[in-house]
Amino acid sequence: MFERTKATLLATLAVIFVASRFSGHIGPYYYDIILSIGINIILATSLNLVNGYTGQFSLGHAGFMSVGAYAAASFTNLALPVLSALKPLGGFLSVSIYFGLALFLGGLAAGMAGLLVGIPSLRLKGDYLAIVTLGFGEIIKVIIENVDAVGGARGLSVDGHYTNLFWVFAMAALTIYVVLNLVNSTYGRGFLTVRDDEIAAEAMGINTTKYKVLAFSVAAGFAGVAGGLYAHDKQFITADGFGFLKSVDIVTMVILGGMGSTWGVVFAASLLTILPEWLRSLADSPLLPHWLGGLLANRMIPYSLLLILLMLLRPQGLFGGINLKRKKA
Repeated sequence: MFERTKATLLATLAVIFVASRFSGHIGPYYYDIILSIGINIILATSLNLVNGYTGQFSLGHAGFMSVGAYAAASFTNLALPVLSALKPLGGFLSVSIYFGLALFLGGLAAGMAGLLVGIPSLRLKGDYLAIVTLGFGEIIKVIIENVDAVGGARGLSVDGHYTNLFWVFAMAALTIYVVLNLVNSTYGRGFLTVRDDEIAAEAMGINTTKYKVLAFSVAAGFAGVAGGLYAHDKQFITADGFGFLKSVDIVTMVILGGMGSTWGVVFAASLLTILPEWLRSLADSPLLPHWLGGLLANRMIPYSLLLILLMLLRPQGLFGGINLKRKKA
């Protein structure tokens, strides 16, 4: 199975690379939406490892995203003189290596933050863990706003617009690949055991804390990579962009897609990125009555109503309980 998924990953990366060659024909507005879809897929898929497959409840994923964003952006800003010197020698290759290193450092910093938070807090369960992770996200925000080295409350300008379609969707494909192989491996079955019955798992001698910390660290690392991609796309970041509401958005994607369903979460991340923009364009349609256009202009109202409706009709999520694997004959 591992070899098959590895071949699928390589084929997917090849398709993404070819598609990225034609990205110049996409309008800036639609291109930005496509990049946002890829970044949200990374965030939602990584959080699904914790909330869906391991059965915990984290509300601080945006905090790890911010750690990765500021770490990657700070490295790029410091390395820009070196990049400028190497461009005549390496050109595209030099930029790719440095940007890849920036994303790696962003993911590593976020993963370490996840480890530091996970070790003392993941002995907690349920609502208590949610409160701790929520507190962590707010602590990170306050720290960033009071550190002048990263711009403080003024925000941080990021030198270099290196995020593109290839990097975003290559990282999204890698995130999906790692999560699926980790969960479906013999070792990764421990995550599902912790989710299904933590007390029984402990009685069988399984170190549940180790699995929870591992899931938390891996998820935080990929959130950091998403943060690095976001920073080098927007080129200006502030702590307010990684607040509580951003964490709620990511959790909503996981719940709507179906806890423990990777492909459901991918679909929900795409849907919830497109839906607000679609409602915005629909509000400007001359075919709609004035009162309806006014309602849609505040797109968060119909957006929230649609989410409530979906949760009432499908509380387990769009793909919850659906097995997308092909049955053997």
